[in-house]
Amino acid sequence: MADHNHKPRGHSRPNDIGFDAAELTRQFEQLLSTRRLTELANRSRSRASTPSSSLSHQSSTSSRPTTTNGSALPSYSSLRNTPKVATPPQDPASLRFRNRLIAISQTPLKYENPGLLDGVLNDVIPFARLQNEAEEERQILQAQAASIGDHVKPEWGYQDCLIRALLRWFKRSFMTWVDNPRCPACCSPTYAVGMTPPDQDEKARGASRVELYRCSLPSCGAYERFPRYSDVWAIMQSRRGRCGEWADCFTMMCRAMNARARWVWNAEDHVWTEVYSEHQKRWIHVDACEEAWDKPRLYSEGWGKKMSYCIAFSIDGATDVTRRYVRNPAAHSLDRNRCPEEVLLYITNEIKKMRRDNLTKDEKRRLFKEDDREEKELRGYVVQALTAEIERLIPTATGAAASRGSEPKLPARQTGAASWTAARGENGAHTPGPGEPGSDQPPREGH
Repeated sequence: MADHNHKPRGHSRPNDIGFDAAELTRQFEQLLSTRRLTELANRSRSRASTPSSSLSHQSSTSSRPTTTNGSALPSYSSLRNTPKVATPPQDPASLRFRNRLIAISQTPLKYENPGLLDGVLNDVIPFARLQNEAEEERQILQAQAASIGDHVKPEWGYQDCLIRALLRWFKRSFMTWVDNPRCPACCSPTYAVGMTPPDQDEKARGASRVELYRCSLPSCGAYERFPRYSDVWAIMQSRRGRCGEWADCFTMMCRAMNARARWVWNAEDHVWTEVYSEHQKRWIHVDACEEAWDKPRLYSEGWGKKMSYCIAFSIDGATDVTRRYVRNPAAHSLDRNRCPEEVLLYITNEIKKMRRDNLTKDEKRRLFKEDDREEKELRGYVVQALTAEIERLIPTATGAAASRGSEPKLPARQTGAASWTAARGENGAHTPGPGEPGSDQPPREGH
C-alpha cells in the first residue's frame, strides 16, 4: 500500500517564516564543497610555484624528530590528508608520458579476439587436466579450512585454483626462457651481435625488432635470429621468450579461461600479470616467469629491484598499483619524475573513461566500487609501511615488532643467467643508487 504521507526526498514544504530548510541545507553543502575544491586547487598550484616551498621542506626535515641512534623519523609528506586533484598534462614531459601510457594501454585489447581465445582454450591449454588439478586443490583447501573451524573460509576459491594450475603448467611444460638462443646449425652457445631489421614474415607476426646472435664456435659461425614477437599467436607457436612474451601469453590464456586479468607494466623493464580473485575480492599478483602467486613484494624485497611506476592495464582501464609492489618507498622506490602525481591520476582516469564509456550503468557502478575497494587496499599498504618503519626506528617498539615474527625471505630472480640478473640488480643484492659504483643502466630485457 502506498504511503500517502511520504514526502519525496529533497522537496520539503516551506516553513512559516517562508524559506525551504532542505533547499538551504543543500545549497550550503554545495557551497562548502566548491570552496573546498577551490582551496585545494589553489594550494596545489601555490606549492608548485612558490620557491619557498623547498626551503620550508628543508627546515621541516632538519627539525624532524630523531631516534636515539640519530636517524630521522620518516616524514611521509605525501600522506597528508590533502587529496590529489586530477590535472591535465601541460609540460612536454607529462605529455610524452601520457602518450606512452595510452599506447601501452592498447596491449590488453589484443587478447580479446574471440577466435583466438577459443582456439587457445580448445587446442593449446590442457583444460580437462587443469580442472582436475584445481578440484583436487579446492578440496584440500576446504578440508584445511574445516579443520580450523566450522565457519572458516578456504584461502582460495575454485577459479583461483584453476589459474594456479595454469601457472604451474605454463611454467613447467609450455614456455621456454631464452637468454642467448642456441646455434641452429651445431647447437653450440651463441653471443649477441646486435639488432637487425625484421624480415617480412617476422613483421607480419608482430616483430618490430630482431636480436641477432652468432655461434661461438669459430668453425661454425652461423647466425641465429631471435624475433621479439608482440603477436600472441606467434609467441605460442615459438613457445619461447623472456618476460614480455611470457606475460603476453599467460595473460591471454587467463582471459581464455574466463578470468579477469590485467597486464602490469613496470618502468624499470619488467612486466607481469594480475588476476582478479572473486573469492578474495582483490587483484592477485601472478608472475609466470617465476611461477609466483600472490607475492607482490618479490621484486623489491626478493630481487632487490628499485621501482618507480607499476601500472596495471586491462580492458576496464588503467590503475597505478605501485604501492602494492613497493611497500617501503625509502628503501625500494625510484624517483617518480615523469609527471606530477595529479597528472598521472588524470591519465589513468582518462584511460578508464575510454575503456568504460560503452558499459552499462550497473557495470560502471560495479567497477567504481571495485576501484574504491582497491584504493583502500593500497592505502593500507602505506599505513603498514609507516607502522613498520616507526617500529624499526623507535627502540621501545622493537619488542612489539619482534613479537609478530618475521616473514619468509623472498628469493632473488630465478629466470635468466646469473651474470644477467646481477647486471640488472635483480639477484637479491643491494641495488646501487645514483652515483654509486655499478649504478650504470643494466641490460634491458626488452619486453
